[in-house]
Amino acid sequence: MKRGTSRDIRTANRYEVLRQIIASSPTSRQELAAATGLSLATVATLVGELLDLRMITEVGFEDSAGGRPRGLVAVNASGGALIGVDIAETYVHVELFDLALNVLARAEENMRPGESRPEQVVGHVTAAVGSVVAQAGVDAARVLGVGVSVPGQVDRDTGIAEYAPNWDWHDVPLLDLLSEHIAYPLYLDNPLRASAVAELWFGAARGHGDAVVVNLGTGVGAGLVLGGGLHRGVSNSAGEWGHTTLVLDGRLCRCGNHGCVETYVGALGIMQNLREIGPQSPLLHPGDQTATIDALAAGVAAGDQVAVKVVRDTARYLGAGVAVLVNVLNPEVVVLSSWVAARLGEPLLEEVREAVARHALKRPLAASRIVLSAIPTDPVCLGAATFALEGALQRVGQRSTKRATPARSRTASAP
Repeated sequence: MKRGTSRDIRTANRYEVLRQIIASSPTSRQELAAATGLSLATVATLVGELLDLRMITEVGFEDSAGGRPRGLVAVNASGGALIGVDIAETYVHVELFDLALNVLARAEENMRPGESRPEQVVGHVTAAVGSVVAQAGVDAARVLGVGVSVPGQVDRDTGIAEYAPNWDWHDVPLLDLLSEHIAYPLYLDNPLRASAVAELWFGAARGHGDAVVVNLGTGVGAGLVLGGGLHRGVSNSAGEWGHTTLVLDGRLCRCGNHGCVETYVGALGIMQNLREIGPQSPLLHPGDQTATIDALAAGVAAGDQVAVKVVRDTARYLGAGVAVLVNVLNPEVVVLSSWVAARLGEPLLEEVREAVARHALKRPLAASRIVLSAIPTDPVCLGAATFALEGALQRVGQRSTKRATPARSRTASAP
């Protein structure tokens, strides 16, 4: 548990108890105490608060060994709605969840090249959020908040997208702009943290103290789970692994440096790998990342030698970068996530495993598994929705102490 005021600690404990209930419904107070490390008395108090908020409900009893039956609680799925927003370089994807984090509605807005001005992005987000609320037919009062993930470095306290190199954004007041069109409480972070939280709650990192979630899309980065919790770093900038140098004096990266990991294993980097190997290949769709990656995946499945070599060479670069993460962080699991990893799938995974084995030290490698994300929905939307849930629980704590803070500008720190 990180240091903080008693209110911060109570909020974090409330969040952790609810997280366990969502992940393990139905469950008993005794099981919650064992899972969270909190005392039974503390858990009982927090469960009482969550019952009062109608976020959870009593669902009966289970027999205990020789004692009184234990009361069971479960998440009250209809107790509220959460929205997760995944802003990527080529699309805006939005999902609306119930409190059990089941998807009730989805919407997507495509962003063409050059459609990355803040006001254009805000327009896409506004349209997609309106669409999911209408599809789900939920009352506005039931929407507890909207978690927004945007690429790059963000200040989650002020709602500012500080630096997005792929769009050349600097200090964009994104939540202020969104609040002009969206009335729900808003919370900002980036896809590295969002995907890591999704894996920690529901995916391959669940039950593990140390994990790395490698995001492979247009941008590349690593969400970090250390000591059982999300690792943000001192300025919420941890995980910018995609902008570490992989090749000295290599390809120019949009961040301004040369040879970054992203320039070899991000979607645009993979397209460049294809240009170098097969410049006339019909697999290449200039200006269309998604079509090119889909064509490569289909080509590998069909045994196309150019496609096989592109994926193998990409995996060699990716494996060298992942080996650094394995050596430095010694994680239990490395998860390959986001849309590029999903589309290239098992062929990429197998090549990456072989490449990591060539570069990583034997002892940390032996303790690590490398897997594909198995989350069936958009992991970034799912993680972003949990940030909205986190913020809603913080607002409860703020109301109880009558110390109001603008809902969109602050969220509690998850355990």
